[in-house]
Amino acid sequence: MKILIIGGTGTISSAITRQLSETGHDLWLLNRGTRKNEVPANVRQVICDIDDEATVLANIESEMFDAVCEFIGFVPAQVERDIRLFRGRTRQYVYISSASAYNKPAANHVITEGTTLANPHWQYSRNKIACEELLMKEYRDNGFPITIVRPSHTYCERGVPTSVHGPKGSWQVLKRMIDGKPVIIQGDGTSLWTLTWNEDFARGFVGLLGNPKAIGEAFQIMSDEQLTWTQIYECVAKALNVTPKFYYVASDFLAAVAPKEWDYEGNLLGDKSLTVVFDCAKLKRVVPGFQATTRFHEGVRRCVEHILAHPELQIEEPDFDAWCDRVIEAQEEAKHKF
Repeated sequence: MKILIIGGTGTISSAITRQLSETGHDLWLLNRGTRKNEVPANVRQVICDIDDEATVLANIESEMFDAVCEFIGFVPAQVERDIRLFRGRTRQYVYISSASAYNKPAANHVITEGTTLANPHWQYSRNKIACEELLMKEYRDNGFPITIVRPSHTYCERGVPTSVHGPKGSWQVLKRMIDGKPVIIQGDGTSLWTLTWNEDFARGFVGLLGNPKAIGEAFQIMSDEQLTWTQIYECVAKALNVTPKFYYVASDFLAAVAPKEWDYEGNLLGDKSLTVVFDCAKLKRVVPGFQATTRFHEGVRRCVEHILAHPELQIEEPDFDAWCDRVIEAQEEAKHKF
């Protein structure tokens, strides 16, 4: 197949790029080229800003793609741009939405593609919902061949999944563990969460490309493994070979006292604080044999090994570290007042 990926070098899309390039597809990436040296040699790169429609058209105007996959579309204006660019130039347009778009809290903790979309806590999720609604209307009214994919928390070797972290990632959380300092976990650590290794996600995603049963439909792609947040952090500590110290703080308190730019209301109250169990039966019917096979304790070990071997990924955040200490101190002081 002839496939264009808008993006192609991120946490999720890099695994898809590798898998498609290894199986003989005519793969194109359209992005700004910030990681062009990581792209396989047999992949064609169109290096430009997707918002520069004239330059994009100059590169693709005479091309017809079996699939165009949008990984960096976050607001409706970007989707409207894609419709202008790719109407009549693709047999399938795959939009990467988000499982955070599901209702918070949902009426049932078991989430299917039919679960209501609504998230009062996170603008990011509301924008994704608006993009989905625009695309479904375009499909119904004009036959634009859309497929919507909703990932949840997908990770790769470049970052360890944590819930309470600073804006630069999870390294400072790992450093606190290594230094013997307590790490903050939201709530009481018992809510269930799903983490999906990016290579597993990619297999499900690739199975949707060129698949006639995927047109006009939405799919979620996740692992079947659910872990509590305490178990997740225990796996991280084991990979680091340290004895962890966990400190539990209510999610709404964290959202209230964190800097607004960290957006803990969205990331915690609108996502990671809630128990969700994803039912991927629909995907498995359309992509027979799909199964996520990487257990989190295996995946996080690869993450830790990779990060410890790459100092450039060890980005320290003294402001986040000091904030954690203040939160813990404040809660301990409150306890002693009673």
